[in-house]
Amino acid sequence: MKRKVKSPFRMSNKRKKLKLAANIDGLGWNYVGWQHPDMPSDASENIDFYIQQAKLAESAKFDTLFLVDVSHVGPGNIPHYLSMFEGVTIMSALSMHTKTIGLSATVSTSYADPYSVARQILSLDKISKGRASLNAITSNPGGMVNFSRGHLGKADQYPMNKEFMEIVLGLWDTYEDDAFIRDKRSGIFLNPYKMHKVNYSGKYFSVEGPLNISRSMQGRPVLYTAGTSYTFMEHATSYTDGVFTHGSTLQESVAIAHELRRLLIEKGRRPDDFIISQSQNPIVGRTEQEARDKYLELANLLPNSSIPIPAFFGAAEKVADQVQQWYEAGAIDMLILR
Repeated sequence: MKRKVKSPFRMSNKRKKLKLAANIDGLGWNYVGWQHPDMPSDASENIDFYIQQAKLAESAKFDTLFLVDVSHVGPGNIPHYLSMFEGVTIMSALSMHTKTIGLSATVSTSYADPYSVARQILSLDKISKGRASLNAITSNPGGMVNFSRGHLGKADQYPMNKEFMEIVLGLWDTYEDDAFIRDKRSGIFLNPYKMHKVNYSGKYFSVEGPLNISRSMQGRPVLYTAGTSYTFMEHATSYTDGVFTHGSTLQESVAIAHELRRLLIEKGRRPDDFIISQSQNPIVGRTEQEARDKYLELANLLPNSSIPIPAFFGAAEKVADQVQQWYEAGAIDMLILR
């Protein structure tokens, strides 16, 4: 095993266990996956394929399914982004074919409406009996024109993201735990004193509330956001339960995690209650040569170009050691496998 990188936030023996997420994005992260003989070319719109992948992840004891959503078709899109299911819809379908695994849908705060998203995710949470989470992200400003926001630009995205998350969290707190009486004899359905409006008025969104669905059995669905910038870190450590971030090396990833945990402590929050996630696209074989063969098989589908060799690459035991190294260094609390 390689030398371990020391982390200033290395946890005690009581540190939470490493979590695993399965990114089940149909045709996946590269340009050539759809050409592979074992991959349905319509995987991103193939419900049977999604169900198969979800069941496989659940049987392997993964903690959650994760789904990237892209609502903007532009230059350079990988094939998956050109034909794909909407995230909350497919997660609702998968909730009917799984029992325990989490369901994390991605929604763009640059495009979406906070009231509708709060209702969708809380509905997913109810349907799945408390398994829903939302990854609320900023997106390509070029897509804003599709959502009647063509007059806005990149500078508006993080301020919109902040307002969006504040509203969603407020709406999820519309009702107290015991607000709904539903007493048939007395005819009392709701205690109105335990229902709360948001009355939010911002630059981008104005929402009165309340939401018309009762409180989550989780208290509220889990909220994530994604990015690497300092503004992202400020928002994440103020509003969310975790992040999807990325570092190209172990050292860079440890530095990002260090800063996130520092900000959490500065704001009076416990890092142990916060999930730092990174996505990786490992290529794994029973041997090093088998992993190389898998890589070359993909690379040969894209002549005169190249596919980057992933950070986690090689024989299964080697990759397991790499994952353990990143976890023990404090770089990740959850690994998202693409």
